[in-house]
Amino acid sequence: MDKIIIKDLKLFAYHGVHEEEKMNGQNFITDITVYLDLTAACVSDNVNDTVSYSEIIKTVTAAFKAEKYDLIEKAAAVIADTVLEKFPSITECDVLLKKPEAPIKAEFGYVAVEIRRKRNG
Repeated sequence: MDKIIIKDLKLFAYHGVHEEEKMNGQNFITDITVYLDLTAACVSDNVNDTVSYSEIIKTVTAAFKAEKYDLIEKAAAVIADTVLEKFPSITECDVLLKKPEAPIKAEFGYVAVEIRRKRNG
């Protein structure tokens, strides 16, 4: 299956269990991989035969910032579910959602969740 990959998309939002996370917000970084058949686009060289990564980014950004979630699990699921809903030609969506500034008293690069959602049917 063909893929479109978006790496290290930086988003600022107000997700988290702690009240200060919801008030002050923080940076998140996400990798999104969508699976679809790109055969027609490879032949035609026409953007109308693919899914624009620019449109995926706009859709993900709007969905991610629309509400405040306690868990990054929920925020990642919202990203994947929204992508599948908005773009019918996408059959699967992987989301790696990283939280590099999680309020944990430890040195770490990031904490993250990774989910995969598939279109039903």
